[in-house]
Amino acid sequence: MDRLEAMSVIIAVTETGSISAASRRLKSPVATVSRKVAELEARLKAQLFQRTSRRIMLTDAGRSYIDACKRIIEQVDDAEREVSGEYRVPKGELAVTTPWGLGHTHLLPLAVEFLAAYPEISLRLVLNDRVVNATEENIDIAVRVGSLPDSNMIATRIGSIRIVVCASPSYLKAHGKPKQLSDLAKHDCIGIDDHAMPSAWRFMRGRSARVVPIRSRLCVNTSEAAVLAAIEGAGLARVMSYKMDAAKRAGKLAIVLEKFEPEPLPVHILYTPRKPVPLKLRAFLNWMTPRLKARLTLA
Repeated sequence: MDRLEAMSVIIAVTETGSISAASRRLKSPVATVSRKVAELEARLKAQLFQRTSRRIMLTDAGRSYIDACKRIIEQVDDAEREVSGEYRVPKGELAVTTPWGLGHTHLLPLAVEFLAAYPEISLRLVLNDRVVNATEENIDIAVRVGSLPDSNMIATRIGSIRIVVCASPSYLKAHGKPKQLSDLAKHDCIGIDDHAMPSAWRFMRGRSARVVPIRSRLCVNTSEAAVLAAIEGAGLARVMSYKMDAAKRAGKLAIVLEKFEPEPLPVHILYTPRKPVPLKLRAFLNWMTPRLKARLTLA
């Protein structure tokens, strides 16, 4: 067995926490990963992992071995980057993940500009509303909205996003503009849910949260659909501000009940720590962070 390949397999199993997750990260069958772990343990005449029905953990021997593996792999990676010029000129591939709507509205236009500025860098954009496991899916950079889960990634806050209630001018002209939360009982509210009609919206009044019953005659399963329905005059929609910002600038939607909005959601850009930081990663962070922050400030 190739020793570097074996070390990479052990590192993947350790960092992802399971054979199956490591197989997804390595794009290799589960049986192959499991066999390589077993072959390595047989060659070393040592058990590297303690296996249970729910998890896989390093033994004392495994912890010692994995530390050495990481040092060796990092040295080999650094040597290859140095020879390829990655530490002299920003070049190579970066994988970036972001929520679909935020990526479509803000990150994608900036990514095209970034590629023009750095012709030797290529980007793999993963637009996905689920929280992608950066380690398991080989992600270099993540842009995330909301509270951050525990992770070893380095995070920088780049802005915040409001949760707003909006409607078309034609709807507000026909039904009146709600000024108090109690006014919602008189309005059609566009629900967003995969399974059932939502019955309430959550707002802030002072420092206290308030759950307000709503009347929903139309329910859709995406915020984008809710925005389109609101533009057509179907009622009030409650969405993240960046999802309706273009319609607002075009005069197709107006925000209401602003004083009752909950605390804005933080937006962070995160990256996997490396020493030294590859120039392609530093170039992306230095170029993208201020521009993305500026777009979010305008949203």
